[in-house]
Amino acid sequence: MTATHAPPPRMAEAVSDASIIERARHEPELFSVIFDRYFAAIHRYAAARIGPSAADDVAAETFLVAFDQRDRYDPAWPAARAWLYGIATNLIGRHRRGEIRFYRALSRSAVRDEVGGHDDRVADQVSAEGVSPELARGLARLSKGDRDALLLVVCAQFSYAEVAQALAIPVGTVGSRINRARRKLRKTLAPAAREATNNG
Repeated sequence: MTATHAPPPRMAEAVSDASIIERARHEPELFSVIFDRYFAAIHRYAAARIGPSAADDVAAETFLVAFDQRDRYDPAWPAARAWLYGIATNLIGRHRRGEIRFYRALSRSAVRDEVGGHDDRVADQVSAEGVSPELARGLARLSKGDRDALLLVVCAQFSYAEVAQALAIPVGTVGSRINRARRKLRKTLAPAAREATNNG
């Protein structure tokens, strides 16, 4: 006779991630609640960084690593969001060459007709389907640290404090990295914006 395991009980949305992870140390099946809460968002983030096909592997590996490290989760943080994005960002770092190739390939694609303001363009276009060639070129030229910080703010809509937690760096460093990344992207996007204005 084959033993079957009952699925974990549904956890109320109000139960904090920290509580679930704490219980999952002794009841591993409960970690599926964390997976269900965050997998789609982690997958979207990975797809924006390295493309949809590699995102499958990174998203799955993020939760394997998180599950293996659940004993080390800091319960002072009630939400696991920054922790999971930090793991995903580190895993994406291992795919750095692939990420750069992905952005370079996008930069060679046909130029898009619509060129908005810098902040709008970054927020609206950083996705596997929506990155303009100019933006992709700019992202490929950023340092890993600057790109990580910027894309956590843009793709995951993190606060600077959440980025600091995810990347294990001071909040001041987050601000410096994002300011530097925005400055460099403005230089890359400015010629395309001028050209669109002149052609409009």
